[in-house]
Amino acid sequence: MASANKLDHTVINVRYEMDAAAALFEAIGFTLTPRGFHSLGSMNHLMMFGTDYLELLGVPEGGGHQRPDLDVAPIGINGLVFKTDNVDDIYAHMQAIGIDGDPPKAFSRPVDVPEGTLDAKFRTVTVRADVFPGGRVYFCEHGTPELVWRPEWQSHAAGVTAIPEFVIASTKADAEAADFARLLNTDTADGVVAFDGGQLSVLSVDQYQARYGDLASAMNGRPSIFGALVFKTENLAAIADAATAAGDGVEVRETDDGLLVRIDAYDSVLEFVE
Repeated sequence: MASANKLDHTVINVRYEMDAAAALFEAIGFTLTPRGFHSLGSMNHLMMFGTDYLELLGVPEGGGHQRPDLDVAPIGINGLVFKTDNVDDIYAHMQAIGIDGDPPKAFSRPVDVPEGTLDAKFRTVTVRADVFPGGRVYFCEHGTPELVWRPEWQSHAAGVTAIPEFVIASTKADAEAADFARLLNTDTADGVVAFDGGQLSVLSVDQYQARYGDLASAMNGRPSIFGALVFKTENLAAIADAATAAGDGVEVRETDDGLLVRIDAYDSVLEFVE
């Protein structure tokens, strides 16, 4: 199987609220890339770190795009994406273990750089939707990584450098962790599925609520949710000050290990650790 045991990026679906979401994440201390427009009609802003990134993903209100999944997907953390250098090999692996969805797709988006406007190119392949009910799980093959990871976008006032942990809350935590281990061709222990540079933490609902308390996202009858993103930062104080100043709908809580920030409008729990 092609290399596929490293996080590429995570996704927050903001649906039709891209302007407000971009302004809020900038206010918290993230540097956002200029707005990108995919060939499939969706739009995004990225927050680039060392080898991974966070994506705000949305669509224009009123249609005019080829992403109906984003119209109906819950707002919040809804994408977990791993790197690969060959999506065709990943698709064959998915077929072999019985979790394949649609065949690989190719798309692009224009990027304005000093050399001019160039097309960032990607190929992706997605796990069948019913395997991981918390959100979309897929793999991305970057055809032009030099247009995505650029130094001018990798420095943040919030001091964030990586996403070392992705937290899932599941009513069938053991089984879901085992499925992720099969997907990544690795092992799991106590709900932890390690990847190169970090881990997935697949928690029971009780464990998730114990960890995040009243900042936890509600299950709302769902069997699994993508419950939190954990960021490594070099500046907890800056995040605490900026998030506190962000106003209504942003809750901030210090913990023994760092800082929790809940963004109600996008049903997202962000955890920051040093």
